[in-house]
Amino acid sequence: MRKFLVALSMLVLGIGGTQAQVAYEKAKFLDNTYIGVEAGATTPMNLKSVTPLNGWGGLKLGKNFSPVFGANLEGLVSFGDNGLANSHTFARVVDLGLNGTVNLTNLFLGYNPQKTFEVIAEAGIGYEMILGDSYLKHGDDTELTAKTGLIFAWNLGADKAWQLYAEPAIIWNLTSGPEDAVRFDKGGAQLGLFVGVNYKFNTSNGIHNFKVWNVGELNDEINSLRNQLAAKPKQVVKEVIKEVVKEVPTTSTKEVRVENLVFVTFAQGKSLLTNDAKKALDEVKAGSHVQIVGTSSPEGSKELNDRLSQARANVVAYYLQNRGVVIDEATGKGVQGTTSNRLAIVYVK
Repeated sequence: MRKFLVALSMLVLGIGGTQAQVAYEKAKFLDNTYIGVEAGATTPMNLKSVTPLNGWGGLKLGKNFSPVFGANLEGLVSFGDNGLANSHTFARVVDLGLNGTVNLTNLFLGYNPQKTFEVIAEAGIGYEMILGDSYLKHGDDTELTAKTGLIFAWNLGADKAWQLYAEPAIIWNLTSGPEDAVRFDKGGAQLGLFVGVNYKFNTSNGIHNFKVWNVGELNDEINSLRNQLAAKPKQVVKEVIKEVVKEVPTTSTKEVRVENLVFVTFAQGKSLLTNDAKKALDEVKAGSHVQIVGTSSPEGSKELNDRLSQARANVVAYYLQNRGVVIDEATGKGVQGTTSNRLAIVYVK
């Protein structure tokens, strides 16, 4: 019934269709982050000496800024000497990199949080430290590196929280030439295959991926409400009024009807009045007595939502009060229902 009320309020405000068919719920800073472990083997890209293979191990800490674009910090350690270093330590090379990612599957086929298979392009720049190489001259034991790869990922589990992947990649030594001139040279590059597993942390939305709202379905619901109102308005209004009365604390004996209600919508996380909202509130006559209920949507903590819903009720009350309207009560109700219920409902007595 909450969803029904939100959809009807959008109808009352004249909010129509939109060209976008999906919308992604706004994420917090730490949402859509992941951690992973990986291992791999490489060989010189020029294939002059294919064996022995160089073993690698590493960690990743990443974040997806959207279903398409992301970035990660990667730390890799190599345990081989083939084309890397003439070292006498267990770990031969340490490479720290910052990589950007582009999810090609989501870019070209659209995002689906239940998608099992994805292809992701990865590229970045790094800093390499060579350990224990007795042939190094003048202390030149650091190099500028780059990584290019293509990730084939499988999302596992009912929540798609785990991601298993295989990544053919090239690790380039950009300063392997004379005087450390930066260049892409296969003579100093390593060609290899990495496999790993990532764990996507739970987000503030309660899932492990981006949350999608199907705007097309909401438009369909609004159109359905239009049809219902046209066919049997009294019955529809009666059902909505029963829901609104629960939210509007009133001691008045006046019947609560749609004509007595003003619906004001807000952007996610905001309590600012839009021009459309002000126009709707301008219809309330000076001297009228009103009660106001502010609400919020499920994202965020209870403390934040309670404070936000009260701020929405207060901003509406302040605007009406300046126009000579009598405010009997302005109450924040926090989260109401499970949908994006970002409203202030004004009951005009």
